[in-house]
Amino acid sequence: PEEFGFRGNGQNLDLNRDFIKCDSRNARAFAEIFHQTDPDVFVDNHVSNGADYQHIMTLLSTQHNKLGGAIGDYLDKEMEPAIYSLMKQKGYDLVPYVNVWGGKPDDGWQQFWDSPRYGSGYGALWNTFSFVPETHMLKAYELRVKATYALMQSFIEFTAKNANTIKTIRDQAKESVKKQTQFPISWDFDRSGYREFLYKGFESGMKASEVSGMPRLYYDRTKPYEKTVKLFDHYTPKEFIEKPEAYIIPHGWWPVIDLLKLNKVQMRALKADTTIEVEVYKIEDYKSSPRQYEMHHMNSDVKLSSKKEKILFHKGDWYVPMNQVANRFLIETLEPQAQDSYFSWNFFDAVLGQKEGYSAYAFEDIAADYLKKNPELKLKLEEHRAADSAFAKNGRAQLNFVFENSPWFEPAYLRYPVFRVTK
Repeated sequence: PEEFGFRGNGQNLDLNRDFIKCDSRNARAFAEIFHQTDPDVFVDNHVSNGADYQHIMTLLSTQHNKLGGAIGDYLDKEMEPAIYSLMKQKGYDLVPYVNVWGGKPDDGWQQFWDSPRYGSGYGALWNTFSFVPETHMLKAYELRVKATYALMQSFIEFTAKNANTIKTIRDQAKESVKKQTQFPISWDFDRSGYREFLYKGFESGMKASEVSGMPRLYYDRTKPYEKTVKLFDHYTPKEFIEKPEAYIIPHGWWPVIDLLKLNKVQMRALKADTTIEVEVYKIEDYKSSPRQYEMHHMNSDVKLSSKKEKILFHKGDWYVPMNQVANRFLIETLEPQAQDSYFSWNFFDAVLGQKEGYSAYAFEDIAADYLKKNPELKLKLEEHRAADSAFAKNGRAQLNFVFENSPWFEPAYLRYPVFRVTK
């Protein structure tokens, strides 16, 4: 084309990765509009890259298992088939988003996993039927515009005809999520579940690259074909989280608190300093991406331990009850092991760095006295020495062992600063 758009905004951010972290003003404005309108159906029009094929329009839908319950079943069994049928009546062979990168679509493909960072995944957190249409970038602009218009007409026709049903199902889903006690935070791809559809592609093959001389993929537009292929569109929950009665977030973590407010989460500030028994997470292990991704170095593979503690919370700390429509959003953002949690997006990285230490010469006598007064710790130290010869030969490591198990070791280090109020 003579002119074309650019994926990045003014901050060079991909806005279809910004729905949870809201680094951009664009995403913050969207969140305000989204919650003001509370859409039953959300359509986020895109243009796609990827494989070459005959279809002008493809459609990425919220993953129906993840949407869950009656609303997920309605999407899978009623709404999607109807949209495909309406597009067929308008002369368009709609197919699911062709989630193939570097390979061939002939053998089918796995449905795109739309985690909450994406528009359709974000919409699912609020029980909204969400779609990302993707017109094919190699088709003429006029064809793409007309296909998009036809699809928008189809959505409007179906939604208008089934408005009462859609509203009823959403209302029921909202009430259900308030009472739901367990929430999935990770999923496994289930290859046993699929649906078939007619795919219209072009024959592909490999030939020598004129740039590198190495084999490269190409599509031959003189050889169109039609083939029934499989879309593997089922996922099963892998790990569940039991929801707490509430979360408590110290008011110093205002970037996260501001995002909760932006998303219209119901919460209240404590009116006075209060001691509350809570479940406390400790970050035992995690992996941090060595390269930035959308202005962040993401944390993953998070390992936790937990225990009950009585903690003094202060006036102005935020109490977030888990009896609201935002329950799923809160689980996905505040549970650190969730894929797009605020911990995954680095909002709590400050707790991963130790701030305090000691001068060995000054702490030696204090440590010795502490061991005399705490024989249980002394026994643990001796057992550790007996089991680890390298530790037994390292005086600083032993001194550090005492420090880490003493009341002088900073409590905030690796302690996740979102606390769970449980029964």
